[in-house]
Amino acid sequence: MSTHELLAVTLAVLVGGCAGSGVTAGTTEGPNLGREATPAQIAGWDISVGPDGVGLPPGEGTPAAGALVYEQKCQACHGARGAGQPNDRLVGGQGTLASKSPVRTIGSYWPYATTLFDYVRRAMPYTQSHSLTDDEVYAVTAYLLHLNGIIAEMSVMDAETLPKVRMPNRENFILAYPSRPK
Repeated sequence: MSTHELLAVTLAVLVGGCAGSGVTAGTTEGPNLGREATPAQIAGWDISVGPDGVGLPPGEGTPAAGALVYEQKCQACHGARGAGQPNDRLVGGQGTLASKSPVRTIGSYWPYATTLFDYVRRAMPYTQSHSLTDDEVYAVTAYLLHLNGIIAEMSVMDAETLPKVRMPNRENFILAYPSRPK
């Protein structure tokens, strides 16, 4: 069956139902594949963190602790002190975004420190995503923010302090979904 024919059949089922099957548009019955995810399974992957810090877990980390985690779990891909190679550079680039050769890094481009936490937590290390503890993620986040000159060496990042970090490029972004009044 061609893609065009498959699309036509799918539309016919959605619009008019499948004759004699009892399945019509609006029916919630699925294809009976797999099984419904449990609340515990959903909670394990429902880890989004918003710009305001909603969703940040308990835990904490410092740049010093982050340096150790970074060396063990990040440096092979992102280079010593976030300099890049073989993968993206994470440090530097401030003041280059309007130039002919912009350098997009955590310190020059990212609008929210919480976005850094969220990304590291869900996607790093690349070969073992979602494997770092929350304390390790806070620590690596603190280390990278410190390397970019955004927080002090003695800073502690946690659910209270991380959302308060002002990223250098924050004002150059427009929220697609601004907060609604409560």
